[in-house]
Amino acid sequence: MPINQAYRLSVAPMMDWTDRNCRAFHRALSSRALLYTEMVTAPAVIHGDRDYLLGFDEVEHPVALQLGGSDPAQLAEAARIGEAYGYDEINLNVGCPSDRVQSGRFGACLMREPELVADCMAAIRSAVGVPATVKCRIGVDDQDPEVSLFATVDACAAVGIETFIVHARKAWLKGLSPKENRDVPPLDYGLVRRLKRERPHLTISINGGIGTLDQAEALLAPDEYGVQLDGVMLGRAAYHEPALMGQVDRRIFGEAVADIDPYQALENYRPYMQSRLDQGFNLASMTRHMMGLMHGRPGARAFRRILTVEGVKAGAGLEVLDRAIEAVRDAEAARAA
Repeated sequence: MPINQAYRLSVAPMMDWTDRNCRAFHRALSSRALLYTEMVTAPAVIHGDRDYLLGFDEVEHPVALQLGGSDPAQLAEAARIGEAYGYDEINLNVGCPSDRVQSGRFGACLMREPELVADCMAAIRSAVGVPATVKCRIGVDDQDPEVSLFATVDACAAVGIETFIVHARKAWLKGLSPKENRDVPPLDYGLVRRLKRERPHLTISINGGIGTLDQAEALLAPDEYGVQLDGVMLGRAAYHEPALMGQVDRRIFGEAVADIDPYQALENYRPYMQSRLDQGFNLASMTRHMMGLMHGRPGARAFRRILTVEGVKAGAGLEVLDRAIEAVRDAEAARAA
């Protein structure tokens, strides 16, 4: 599938969450959504354990690599390595507000340096043949978002960058924790819509505070001027209630397909899990991403408990998952009786 179509719905890069096991799990729920890695710094890609940092399974496509950094030469080298690994897109993080990111002069603090962002993106774009994209905030601290967002986007567009994912909040680098930065600064969806209206030739996706597919559909609908955003990016909603991803292909991409329910998703995910187990990886590294899958169903608590308690034991295999599934089926049957 062309990657520009996959932007219609993507799952955000989330540190400690969107590892390769999580992405393969989300792929078991949606064949169309664009998936992102956790952010990896350019020096780590260049000097670190590449197979550990960049390895992924073919089932994950389309999948994008998100890089962190502010040195154009390093980013170009890391991007080339990422493309060689088979990633479908190279994305630059211009939105993460953590202290570690600030001290390294990358992430959201780069909103203050649009020309440097553009230099980084020019270097990435010249290094790879796959799309080079930006994920940014609307501004940081006391910046005027109407100035900072457009300055960053326009500087990057001037060097040939066409695709932007905008987290529709400021990042407060002084006074708010990374967690608070995901909730406290107010959302400004209107500004992101205005960006698309005034820069219609660019691909603009919106991120931040999108908790349901109803919200996603509303954001993808034409505004009062008849202008439509190109995509939505889900974050914590996709992780904590992954069952909603099973409706994405039908509701967001308009495919004439049946939704994938949690049971079907686990069946889809099963070959991947067995393959990883056969390679010596532990069950909990995969099941930790599915704790919210049965949310709202009878037996959901038992499902989580079995995976949490038994999944971490040495030698735990798919029989643990089968017991967890059976607990839900039994609870559903008891309620229906």
